[in-house]
Amino acid sequence: METVFIESPIGITKIVGDANGITEISVLSEGKKATKIPDSLKECVAQLQAYFKGERKEFDFKINPQGTEFQQKVWQELLHIPFGKTMSYLDLAKKLGDVKAIRAVASANGKNPLWIVVPCHRVIGTNGSLTGYAGGIWRKKWLLEHESPSVQQSLF
Repeated sequence: METVFIESPIGITKIVGDANGITEISVLSEGKKATKIPDSLKECVAQLQAYFKGERKEFDFKINPQGTEFQQKVWQELLHIPFGKTMSYLDLAKKLGDVKAIRAVASANGKNPLWIVVPCHRVIGTNGSLTGYAGGIWRKKWLLEHESPSVQQSLF
């Protein structure tokens, strides 16, 4: 596994992966500086940088997230939430076939190892509130506004 740290508008981004795919993308508040990009991570870095510049809405590099079978199902469903759209935790649980699994769905969402690429930030509360986000609510707000199809003062 190789690791790189890159700068983003909302913090240092940590990327971990190898020839089998990217296993982790996370955001750090502090403590690391940008590092040299290994060849195996260059495509991921280029696509994330294009995303932050507003030039990319989808990612097509190989991913290899590690998790339970249930977590994998949740993360696969997250990939179906379109750029610029949101879905509630309840709707996500319904799509997975079990409305009673809402807490388990929220937990799996919170353990998503591929920040931005598997768009857990697009999942919101049933009432439209920005609930729970491992990277901090302010980052969730930033990402949703960044993906908003229309220019607004503030989405939330």
